[in-house]
Amino acid sequence: MPYNSKIGEECGVFAIYDPEGDCARSAYYGLYALQHRGQESCGIAVNNNRDITHYKDMGLVSDVFNDEILTKLDGKMAVGHVRYSTTGESMRENAQPLVLRYVKGNIALAHNGNLVNKDALSDELSVTGAIFQTTTDTEMIAYTIAKERLKSKTVEEAVEKTINHLKGAFSLIVMSPQKLIAARDPWGFRPLCMGRRGDAVIFASETCALDSVGAEFVRDIEPGEIVVVKDGDIKSIKTHVGKKPHTMCIFEYLYFARPDSVIEGQSVHDSRLLAGKYLAREHPADADVVIGVPDSGLSAAMGYAAESGIPYATGFVKNKYIGRTFIQPSQAMRENAVRIKLNVLKSTVEGKRVVMVDDTIVRGTTSKRIVSLLRKYGAKEVHVRSSAPPFKWPCYFGTDIPSRDQLLACRYDMDGIKELIGADSIGFLSIESLKKIIPDAHCHYCDGCISGKYPVEVDI
Repeated sequence: MPYNSKIGEECGVFAIYDPEGDCARSAYYGLYALQHRGQESCGIAVNNNRDITHYKDMGLVSDVFNDEILTKLDGKMAVGHVRYSTTGESMRENAQPLVLRYVKGNIALAHNGNLVNKDALSDELSVTGAIFQTTTDTEMIAYTIAKERLKSKTVEEAVEKTINHLKGAFSLIVMSPQKLIAARDPWGFRPLCMGRRGDAVIFASETCALDSVGAEFVRDIEPGEIVVVKDGDIKSIKTHVGKKPHTMCIFEYLYFARPDSVIEGQSVHDSRLLAGKYLAREHPADADVVIGVPDSGLSAAMGYAAESGIPYATGFVKNKYIGRTFIQPSQAMRENAVRIKLNVLKSTVEGKRVVMVDDTIVRGTTSKRIVSLLRKYGAKEVHVRSSAPPFKWPCYFGTDIPSRDQLLACRYDMDGIKELIGADSIGFLSIESLKKIIPDAHCHYCDGCISGKYPVEVDI
């Protein structure tokens, strides 16, 4: 697992059935909209006349695919994936979708999330002769589906049985020669929604991906639900629905999702505004200006400014051609990326008392560097505020939050954190306020990385 100063992404999935064809191009635009969820690798698999072909590689969507490749990937069904490695190494073999050929035919599979029973599942499959080509838990899911398919009448029945073997987080797309299947774990840790564009049926991690291809949002896939699309007909299997408490990862709202997405009925932007509002109430500051750290901290900074009455201004100019720094595969590359990612707008901060709102503070190294930059450009005071509570526990469900000995809040008290990052004051959103930022969501949430209380039993 790479050493990063910020929390890591999970992944993003996109899938489409369209009788008009050219699905790879739609998948490309959908993945482009989900690029924020993972920037290590990407891939698209298509189904054309029951033959699944695919292309995947390391890098950004716009770098991996071109018009020639997309034209060759012709088909009426497609599944795509952008990846950040929360489990498994950062290498081409681990890029998704995974395409598996077995005695019943072939399937393509894309997955967002982490299994907490992956070691036990690996041992179980190894005993039956499985030889793994990757180091991801996604391959274990694919093998389990293939194994169950041998004793099932349909591929959706195999997926239904496979869920009995899986423990943890998974928003899953499975494409067989005839069907497109979307499935979500019974806890609903990771988002997955469905949309329509004429006769086309689309599944995506976030609604922003539906918007990017001109599709209308239909609904969220229910936790535990399996949705099957065959020749445009849609069938829902709800065997596993309602069996577990619905506990969406709270950091979808605070950090992961794009602000223009709506997850479980709740606007991500509105959640971040509320986080900033409560943060201002809990941790006021005598200051001249409020600025946000791009991109996830901007909405929270607006909320802080509106509640406090301190003017909001643009404090940073972001190089839009560089991805999130924590996604860089090595520490040296990550540090270099931070230096070129953000530049301070001097006219905003010079001679000012600044409130700097960030989305998260994990290890503190990025915050320290940004505070130093603000002082270099003339900020008189820097008051750091985090729109998330302190991280005190690792995540086991698809977020790259490190072990406790690397977490800032486990090593220092508030005064120690303030001194380490060089701030004049420090403030984190409380767990009590965290509960209030998703008032319109049709779910509860998982905050295990903050509270140490997980919806699923894990071996800590």
